[in-house]
Amino acid sequence: MQVSDPTGGNTTAVATSQDGFTFRDLNGNGALDPYEDPRLSPEERTEDLLGRLSLEEKVGLMFHTVIEVGPEGALLDGPGQIAKSATAEVVIGRSMNHFNVHGLPDARTAAAWHNRLQRLAESTPHGIPVTVSTDPRHAAAQNAGASWATSFFSQWPEPLGLGAIGEVELVRRFADTVRREYTGVGIRAALHPTADLATEPRWARQRECFGQDPELVGQLTKAYLDGLAGRATDPSCGPDVGNGPVIATATDATGSTQRTVPWVQATTKHFPGAGPQADGEDAHFPYGRDQVYPGGRFEDHLEPFRRAIAAGTPAIMPYYGRPVGLVVDGEEIEAVGFGYNRQVITGLLRLELGFDGVIITDWELVNDNHVGDQVLPARAWGVEHLDPTGRMAKILEAGADQFGGEECTDLLLGLVRTGVIPEERIDASARRLLLVKFRLGLFDDPYVDEDAAERVGTREDVAAGHEAQSRSVVVLCNEGGILPLITAGTERAIYLEGVDPAEGARLGRVVQDPAEADLALVRLGAPFEPRSDLFLEAWFHQGSLEFPPGLPVRLARLRTHCPVVLDVDLDRAAVLTPLIEVTDVLTATFGVSDGAWIDAITGVVPPCGRLPIELPRSMDAVRASFEDVPGGTEDPLFPVGHGLRIINAEH
Repeated sequence: MQVSDPTGGNTTAVATSQDGFTFRDLNGNGALDPYEDPRLSPEERTEDLLGRLSLEEKVGLMFHTVIEVGPEGALLDGPGQIAKSATAEVVIGRSMNHFNVHGLPDARTAAAWHNRLQRLAESTPHGIPVTVSTDPRHAAAQNAGASWATSFFSQWPEPLGLGAIGEVELVRRFADTVRREYTGVGIRAALHPTADLATEPRWARQRECFGQDPELVGQLTKAYLDGLAGRATDPSCGPDVGNGPVIATATDATGSTQRTVPWVQATTKHFPGAGPQADGEDAHFPYGRDQVYPGGRFEDHLEPFRRAIAAGTPAIMPYYGRPVGLVVDGEEIEAVGFGYNRQVITGLLRLELGFDGVIITDWELVNDNHVGDQVLPARAWGVEHLDPTGRMAKILEAGADQFGGEECTDLLLGLVRTGVIPEERIDASARRLLLVKFRLGLFDDPYVDEDAAERVGTREDVAAGHEAQSRSVVVLCNEGGILPLITAGTERAIYLEGVDPAEGARLGRVVQDPAEADLALVRLGAPFEPRSDLFLEAWFHQGSLEFPPGLPVRLARLRTHCPVVLDVDLDRAAVLTPLIEVTDVLTATFGVSDGAWIDAITGVVPPCGRLPIELPRSMDAVRASFEDVPGGTEDPLFPVGHGLRIINAEH
């Protein structure tokens, strides 16, 4: 086998065996060891390497933390804005090789940085390659704790918008695009998809969900996993890519050649379903630690994860929340965060559901997080009384394989050396983590082509994302049949709020005074209650779903001059009741650009979205509902599935 080195000589590990076989001599001993031989199975290679590793190397596999890109793609030589340590310190000093990358300036820089990181990893005793992971990057939201807006990738609607379209094949195609764009810059692990049900209207993370219906969410989660695994566009790719071969292969039309399909390790989250947060408060924060099931619908939230496991998800992440009053099969579940919960992780996930992939905790369950002059408490809900060492031991006892957001390898080494944790327990997790790396093909060629990286975000993929955004628009009201708006031959004057003037000008002459306008286009975000300046809180919109009382008054005044077309960007549900009487057209969007929205309301791309979540009539109805029940508010203003159709004869 010829080892590819498209980066122009990044690897220093290429060697030739006595029989002329070319391989990567990762430990530098001049011999072809079994773990370096791609002709062997991933399982065989894993067992060989596991037996060679020091305790420090095995422990290093079990930590997965934030990493940042330095200027012009350099490796950081000190702490970053969030990253706690220099890159060489974690890779060489702590033997770590799983990292969640944050900001990426452009595709070529991302690829160059990735190749430098892999070159650094070659200098470790066994040359274990790095797995670079990421939170979602293909939508508009920017949240350092959940997602990243990335301009050089194609931009699609948020998962709620994909749920609004509700097409399995579209989600499969979307995830295949994610796979191609990720692997083009070296990202080989996705900390997604989110299989949670958006059943609590106030919960801050609804936009990451596909909706509230267990059946639809399960179908779309499976499609997402298919796409990341390379099964989306070629049915001849084996069904077990996620858990079997190193790569997916397919023959061409003549049956004579093969191509490789690099795949991405998915992490389905947040087991066993993070949607039913008490009062909708998020478990990132101490006041949101509790997860509740007053309607007895635990199985509904579990269903998408059953689908994900059947589809071969390589990894699963439990959430922070602690279950309160949860009884499963007659057994009361301990009220500790799911990452610490042996009944849930080992009893339910491992034994009952049969999942033997990687379990990675959500971020920072062990140590407090220091960001600037702020100290964020560890999300040790229910075990706050334990010190970091005790928390780590409980997480391992629960059955997790990897500590998210941590780099305290010394604590785990101490637990093993003092006999609290047997080394066999470390081996069990290290084995799972190595197996995924071998299946991904990272040991054989972790590098990416920096020139080709500049071509991610192709015109076709960008166009597909734009079309999906337009299609995802939900038309809630269309009084007088104003939509679709006609563009040809009109001299109308347009007043804009929250809309790019360059896009608004497609519909007419933009004016600054609503008294001069023939039509007003207004876009705004869903309401929320600002919290403190605690790190991450500003990005997690929580609290009341009601708009301030002045908004309907202002819209009514605007409407005295001209018809009003209002769009609300729903990162979570909203109470739209007061807005119905003061607008002519009301639409709901889920991370849709101004251009894609205008394409939808003009019918250039007819909107076909249907609400993936219900929109409650009032906050009283929200407060009276059960957090775990899909569609649980009384007499919703707009039920799940609502969405009007418009047809533009021009198009």
